Amino acid sequence: MTHGFWGTVQGDGECTFRLWAPQASRVELVLNGQPRPMDRQEGGVWTLKTMAEPGDSYLFRIGGQDMPDPAGHLQAGDVHGPSVVTAPDRFDWRADWQGRPWDEAVIYELHVGCFTEEGTFNAAAKRMSYLADLGFTAVELMPVGQFPGQRGWGYDGVLPFAPHPAYGTPDDLKMLVDAAHQAGLMVILDLVMNHFGPDGAWLHHSSPDFFNPDRQTPWGASIDFSQDAVRDFWVSCAQHWLVEYRMDGLRLDAVHQISGPGADGFMADLATSVHALSPRRHLITEDERNIPDLREKMGYDATWNDDFHHAVHVALTGESDSYYANFAVDPIGDLALALSRGHIEEGQPRASEERRGKPSGHLSPTTFVNSTQTHDQVGNRAHGDRLLTLADPQAVAVMHALLLVSPYIPMVFMGEERGETNPFQFFADFSGDLGAAVRKGRAAEFAGIAALGDAVPDPLSTKTFQRSKLGWREDGPAQSWLDLTRRALAFRKRHVVPLLKSGLLSSDVTRPEPQLLHAEWRFEGGRLALSLALGQPDPAPLQDPNLHFGRPDAPYSLTVKALA
Repeated sequence: MTHGFWGTVQGDGECTFRLWAPQASRVELVLNGQPRPMDRQEGGVWTLKTMAEPGDSYLFRIGGQDMPDPAGHLQAGDVHGPSVVTAPDRFDWRADWQGRPWDEAVIYELHVGCFTEEGTFNAAAKRMSYLADLGFTAVELMPVGQFPGQRGWGYDGVLPFAPHPAYGTPDDLKMLVDAAHQAGLMVILDLVMNHFGPDGAWLHHSSPDFFNPDRQTPWGASIDFSQDAVRDFWVSCAQHWLVEYRMDGLRLDAVHQISGPGADGFMADLATSVHALSPRRHLITEDERNIPDLREKMGYDATWNDDFHHAVHVALTGESDSYYANFAVDPIGDLALALSRGHIEEGQPRASEERRGKPSGHLSPTTFVNSTQTHDQVGNRAHGDRLLTLADPQAVAVMHALLLVSPYIPMVFMGEERGETNPFQFFADFSGDLGAAVRKGRAAEFAGIAALGDAVPDPLSTKTFQRSKLGWREDGPAQSWLDLTRRALAFRKRHVVPLLKSGLLSSDVTRPEPQLLHAEWRFEGGRLALSLALGQPDPAPLQDPNLHFGRPDAPYSLTVKALA
């Protein structure tokens, strides 16, 4: 893979080192401790072709300051130290993998450090057959690009081409992907292209033109996508993970912050380059704008649908603070909209004055990724509470079943399939003034919420990280949840996926009583119907259903039926 502006390109014992530093007057390559001047080329890219071997360490020196390669594939240590020359892919891939169609996706979101006690790629690899046996068809890895320290969510990454060393080596990550493919699972990587973390983003030193000084994101300086070198950096990064690591797709974090001149063109170019790969790769976005454009005009496969989550969460917990306020007026009515159209907020008047979204109900159900829990919605709570600790367990179980059998793409947050109650809390490993600021900021964020009780967990404490690991219980409740997940996903595979493949014709969601919803989707290949009780027994559940969750006379129940 060739980079126009960035990275190390190998061939026949020679390496071409590249760095885009348009404002620099001199750049040196420090290879194994020996500085060598680099040559300035057109467009502000500095290059040097020299003999180098895999395992050699290198830095770039600009203005007397040594820095790692922003597009380096491996670090010798932390984010401030030398980068390492790596060999072309020599991993012994075992899976003859040809990918999977997107309409078969059932996603399992996981954080590598918390998914297992060991918190490594190797340990996660051993759990792939477990997920496949339950009926999952894809895993989504929270960001694995290197970030400062040992532990963190990954969204403060600063070296997006390099796997985080606390999780293992590049070959360990390839082993995880290979194990997933052998089990029949796609692997989707969460990639952050909208900002860099606050510690170790050396691009500010080498390439200040990478950023737009006139605009800030909530997490730091915005990125200037009008620059050819910037677009090349991110397209190359995407290709790196998809080709070198054989990932099946990318989830792009907060694309609403990829904005300004050049942003739309970049998103189109990225989709074109990714979809040209064989087997076909998938692109999922997080986009709070609720607009159909990327899916409709550029071929992006799907977007996270937080509207569905918010309606479910408010219906079960009654919470109405912050962004839940818009969904607290009539959460069950909102859920009906989500089941019928995908998004709830489509530009119509809502409780808040600000209107959000555009009509998206014409899109395929497979363009919406629904969830009842995610790392964001759990971890951004003060104490990282999971839904099962906040609401009636039977109600949560019924909503879990609804998520898995409805004709939208379901995503489960790790542990949800087995009724996990351990929290998932915000944690990081910053030090010095930055660490103190993060600790202070996290406490201040929730200082005004009287119901918190205990103090907000210290995000820098290893105990916070340890509390966030899955418990892997094997008791009766865990087995009941696993049985529910297995039954629902078996139904989905047998009935829902074939209907999705045939094409949706129409949807009809009614509300016969305040806490009852009846839904029917008509496809070319048949119909899918469900009856959902959300706080009162259903007097008219579906007759002869294929599947039911909860007793018909219980306040929370779901019956589902598929007809050819």
